[in-house]
Amino acid sequence: MSKKADEVLSQFKKPEEKGVTQSGKKLKIGIIGTGWIAESHAQSFKAMPDAEVVAAADLIPGKAEKFCQDWGLEGVRCYPSHKEMLDNENLDAVSVCTYNTTHAECTIYALEKGVHVLLEKPMCVTTEEAHAIIKAEKKSGKLLSIGFQPRFDANMKKIKEIVESGALGQVYYIQTGGGRRRGIPGGTFIEKSTGGIGAMGDIGCYSLDMVLNAVGYPKPLTVSGYMSAHFGTNPMYNGKDAARFDVEDFAAAFIRLEGGIVLDFRISWAMHLDTPGDTVILGTKAALRIPSTDCWNGSPGGPMTLYSDMAGSQVETVIPMIEGDFNGLFYDKIRSFLDAIHTGGESPVPTSQILYNQMIIDGIVMSAKLGREIELG
Repeated sequence: MSKKADEVLSQFKKPEEKGVTQSGKKLKIGIIGTGWIAESHAQSFKAMPDAEVVAAADLIPGKAEKFCQDWGLEGVRCYPSHKEMLDNENLDAVSVCTYNTTHAECTIYALEKGVHVLLEKPMCVTTEEAHAIIKAEKKSGKLLSIGFQPRFDANMKKIKEIVESGALGQVYYIQTGGGRRRGIPGGTFIEKSTGGIGAMGDIGCYSLDMVLNAVGYPKPLTVSGYMSAHFGTNPMYNGKDAARFDVEDFAAAFIRLEGGIVLDFRISWAMHLDTPGDTVILGTKAALRIPSTDCWNGSPGGPMTLYSDMAGSQVETVIPMIEGDFNGLFYDKIRSFLDAIHTGGESPVPTSQILYNQMIIDGIVMSAKLGREIELG
């Protein structure tokens, strides 16, 4: 690496933060929904001496019991619904790992019972649900964090550090998205009754969070959105699942944000292309290119590049990838949630930010239906 590159990269270094000291209290944890995403929660809680999973709930008979058996969670009491679990257990916190359309219902009930909540992404399906969750959160006084584990990746943090350093100048345009050439999931993801939204709720919310968090989560003002399902509804590409597919497999939007920033967004579960483009953040002093991935649920797709001028020359500075453990991100997500409970600290991923993420997604849905740009309240 050149001396000039070293000088540029040194602007973005932050002092190491000290870890949080645990209070010594062992938190009683419940898991609501025991599908595959709950596995990372169980694995992480088992590795934490200050947490104990004591209850689990799932609508499918026997599923919670099998989940606990598979993950070696001994002595866990299992219930057929979140309400029965919360009515009969004295819990400190719950992980909400259900399908999207029940996120709001389960979270609000847990908050009303005085329980801290770690809610998996997406926050919910509609803006109305998001407001209801926040209202319950404020009334309860309990901690609520949204499950965006990429926030804890060192490379994702570097994006925010670069923007906050002022190296880009005034940010005025962002292009983000990504997705898969072929990657339509099954299960509850592909039906409105359970998923509510498709590719946007699965992987698009990660892409939005990455860039919105980097620029300070400005309020979205208008959205012009598009959605399609050319692949999900076609048996050639989606087999038998095509008959029940009724969410979007592709979405795109043009979003105006406070502060004069324009956000050009696109996300895909399936398309005839390897990627709809890298993420690009344009500023008045420099620009940052972030290589695309098919998910955005971990780290960027490769080393980032900073484009700037230096001493009259156009300079490209490659920012090396910081090695990390993908599975460790889930641990960090849950660890930060428990630490905030112990210390009475702020939510690691607050609803005040993710509300705007949800407003954009819901706005895309409404705009696509209407076929025109809409204003967001």
